[in-house]
Amino acid sequence: MPKDSSIKSVLIIGSGPIIIGQACEFDYSGSQAARSLREEGIKVILINSNPATIMTDPMMADRVYLLPLTVESIEQILEENQIDAVLPTMGGQTALNLCKEVDELGIWEKYNVRLIGVDIKAIDKAEDREQFRQWMIQLGVPVAPARTANSFLEGKEFAQEIGFPLVIRPSFTLGGTGGGFVHSKDELDEALDRGLKASPIHEVLVEKAVLGWKEFELELLRDKNNNVVIICTVENLDPMGIHTGDSITVAPAMTLSDTAFQDMRNKAMMMMRDLGNFAGGCNVQFSLNPENEELIAIEINPRVSRSSALASKATGYPIAKIAAKLAIGYTLDELENQITRTTSAFFEPALDYVIVKMPRWNFDKFKGADDTLGLQMKSVGEVMAIGRTFPEALQKACQSLENDALGLGYYGKSLLKSEQLLEKLKRPTWDRIFRIKDALMAGVSVKHIHQLTYIDRWFLHQIQDIVNLEKELLEHDLESIPVDMLRDAKKMGFSDKQLAVLFGNCEEEEVYEKRKGHNIVRTYKMVDTCSAEFEAKTPYFYSTFDTENESTVTDKKKIIVLGSGPNRIGQGIEFDYCCTHGLQAIQDCGYEAIMVNCNPETVSTDFDMANKLYFEPVFWEHLWEIIELEKPEGVIVQLGGQTALKLAKRLEEKGIKIIGTSFDNMDIAEDRGRFSDMLKELNIPYPKYGTAYNTDEAIDVAKEVGYPVLVRPSYVLGGQRMRIVINEEELEESVLSLLKHLPGNKILVDHFLDRCQEAEIDGIFDGTDFHVMGVMEHIEPAGIHSGDSHALLPAFNLTPIEVTTMEYYAEKIARALNIRGLINIQFA
Repeated sequence: MPKDSSIKSVLIIGSGPIIIGQACEFDYSGSQAARSLREEGIKVILINSNPATIMTDPMMADRVYLLPLTVESIEQILEENQIDAVLPTMGGQTALNLCKEVDELGIWEKYNVRLIGVDIKAIDKAEDREQFRQWMIQLGVPVAPARTANSFLEGKEFAQEIGFPLVIRPSFTLGGTGGGFVHSKDELDEALDRGLKASPIHEVLVEKAVLGWKEFELELLRDKNNNVVIICTVENLDPMGIHTGDSITVAPAMTLSDTAFQDMRNKAMMMMRDLGNFAGGCNVQFSLNPENEELIAIEINPRVSRSSALASKATGYPIAKIAAKLAIGYTLDELENQITRTTSAFFEPALDYVIVKMPRWNFDKFKGADDTLGLQMKSVGEVMAIGRTFPEALQKACQSLENDALGLGYYGKSLLKSEQLLEKLKRPTWDRIFRIKDALMAGVSVKHIHQLTYIDRWFLHQIQDIVNLEKELLEHDLESIPVDMLRDAKKMGFSDKQLAVLFGNCEEEEVYEKRKGHNIVRTYKMVDTCSAEFEAKTPYFYSTFDTENESTVTDKKKIIVLGSGPNRIGQGIEFDYCCTHGLQAIQDCGYEAIMVNCNPETVSTDFDMANKLYFEPVFWEHLWEIIELEKPEGVIVQLGGQTALKLAKRLEEKGIKIIGTSFDNMDIAEDRGRFSDMLKELNIPYPKYGTAYNTDEAIDVAKEVGYPVLVRPSYVLGGQRMRIVINEEELEESVLSLLKHLPGNKILVDHFLDRCQEAEIDGIFDGTDFHVMGVMEHIEPAGIHSGDSHALLPAFNLTPIEVTTMEYYAEKIARALNIRGLINIQFA
């Protein structure tokens, strides 16, 4: 049965601002759904309040409403448009909760709008903890012993009944908000109070904690005819007790026996088929007792999620795209497999590679924050790596993180004694995987680490393999390393920079030249979703050290776009927006567009956005070998934020053309000292300043310019490690901290402009014409980062002469720097 022809227009609800637990994966799913529905000739109306998303771009939908996600906004849209159906499964928990609220007020009914993809009953069944529990019992699917409480006293009573340790799970929340473990009586009151307040219906599930059990997630699709496929089975490396968004996850599942896997599949399919009126993507979480393979259901999400974005990128199967088509009535067997273009979408992907997803945290921004990982998600982004083996994928994931890791190891940074290490392992923190490696290097046994962490021994043995090889590598230098050992190291994911550190007598470049001389070079494999059983048309690749290369180089002129790696505070979804537009512009100009990025949540890493996608770390060595293979006309770095900019110097040294503003001019803009010197030449006012490389120099400069001073390094993102200091003691502390974290970086010390108003200009320059896109005025005074300031457009308080002067200075700077493309200038 083909699509429902009565649906002519669909409203898609987005997920609003990015928060921890709800990030750009919903921009990805919303964008994919909008494209999917428009392919079918359906008019798409979209509501979302986030300006940084590609989904709110006019090209994505027929009408975009940048409005708050409230009942009033929905009613306004329904009054202004003839809408047949609403699709709420693409905007995370925000969209589901809003959809439910609108339904309770009878508004969908009033405007004759029907829900597609899911109905309210199915949302309640899955999201209401008590309904979910009763439903599982009825289906015969085991769950942990639990009771639902709607009041503080009930919660206390049930806690005594079930016994500690307990887990508190609020209903209708996202990212584990309000949830937590209770190990003893003393912790109960606070945990209950927090959970009840977090739940919009003032309800929590008081559940027996199954700490140390293994956790698995299945990503499924179901159509209206009850056909169900399992797209991906993901295993959490971390045991139960850590939110899956904060867990390192691996696909396909590595430590499941076939009997446990089949049991899990059957239960997931049974749950999916009994969900009620549902057609689309869904994810089911299970917990497994490692002792006897006893299985319990944890939860089911009747929507696409962060896991489905990951599963899409891990398998190459476009879950959100297919889910949107299922919502309008298609069945799986009627749809085309987007990868092979010859088989149907009614199939289960088979992987001949290993995926490792690793979260990215920003604890360094919050002094004193509790960095223990638990039920409440704390990561701000994630990376995904693809390799032939688990060790290779794990080390590539570490190289993608953008936090100075060269692979599985912080060389020279982890100087903990063995007993401190063992203490560290008991408490799950963001760097536990690195500490496990340190412990194994120090000779701690796999058995002991397993007892402390509950991480499955299989994963620990794989890390032990990395450690064993590293110990062998330490006995050699670049001259004496046997070729086979060098090849093994590369196959196990060791980066050239990592090897240079281990050999201790050479540079990264020399390691590269040596292995290239022995033909140990990257080859590229296709992500084809079906282990090469059918010929795939997908231009989606990852690198490994193999003999056969599957990435065919065309004779077209090519441009490489560098992405921004994982989301983090100060560098988020806005760069995905830029890269996606960049890829389209490159294709419009007749070039082949090649994307390099490792973030699984983004639209720019969708398999059909670029002519070719390399899902690789935005890390020099990986980029250089792609350039050697593809020989592009040039590389665009200005769309990928600070991550891409940091690679500009190496590109310049290698003689690779940087498309847009030249490296030297970008360096003037990024190097605080050079920039101030240029302003002096241009006769543009700037604060008194000086540059320093050590504490004494900084103190001398501060005396000259006068306190308070602003201490800031060059080439950083989101104001990282910038500080306002008011005396010599604070200055010394700041400079020492900078030298420790950013050795050799030039430090600018300038007079802090106290009580100044701040404004910024966004402009674009082509070498001839300069155009101002907007002048934004900040409400807060100088001293608050522009990313944290409220800003107004147009400016409300600036006189015409002030705005004109700013525009005049902006053009002067753009011409002096010979900008090609975008420029953002902040004024005080």
